[in-house]
Amino acid sequence: MKNRLLKTGVASAIFLTTIAFTSGTKQVDIKNSTITWKGEKVTGSHHGTINLKSGHFKIEDEKILGGEFVMDMSSITVTDLSGENKGKLEGHLKSEDFFGVEKHPSAKLVITSAAQKGEGNYGIVGDLTIKEQTHPITFDLKMDANSASTKLTIDRSKYDIRYGSGSFFDNLGDKTIYDNFELDVNLQF
Repeated sequence: MKNRLLKTGVASAIFLTTIAFTSGTKQVDIKNSTITWKGEKVTGSHHGTINLKSGHFKIEDEKILGGEFVMDMSSITVTDLSGENKGKLEGHLKSEDFFGVEKHPSAKLVITSAAQKGEGNYGIVGDLTIKEQTHPITFDLKMDANSASTKLTIDRSKYDIRYGSGSFFDNLGDKTIYDNFELDVNLQF
C-alpha cells in the first residue's frame, strides 16, 4: 500500500512538473535579471541600468506565445560616471526632457507573437510603451530553461523623447544625441 501511494505521488509530481514546463506562465526572477542601456552622442556615449518591476512569458508546449515586462524607469542609473556628473545625468534622464518618470514611472513591453527559429532562438514581435506612446518592435531572443537574453535598439524619438535629437533640431553640432539607444536584457527564471 505504501509503495503504491509512493508511486502515485511520484507520478503526480512528474505529471505536474511536465505541465508546468509545457504550458502556462514562466515568471522572471526580477532580482537576478538585468537591463543595461547605452545611449550615444557625437562626442561619446553613456551607459547604465534600469530595474525590471515584473515580467513573465506565456508558454505552451515549451514555446513562447507571449509575455509582458514592466521596467521601473525611476530606477534608471548611470554607471559610467560618478559624483556630481552622475547625479546630473540621472536627474536629466528622469526629467521631462527624456523619460519623465514623475508622470511615466514605468515602460512596458508586451509580446504579441513569437516565431521559433530553432535552438532556443525566437523572432519576437511586440508593443513597447514609453511615456504613454506605444509602437511595434521586433527583435531576436535566445531562451533556455534558466534564462533568456536579447538586445533591443529603440528609436527614442518615436516616444516623444526629442532632447538633443538631430532629427528635430538644427545646428546642435557636437551636442547632438543619437535617436537610437540600446537595451541589453538578460532575464533569469
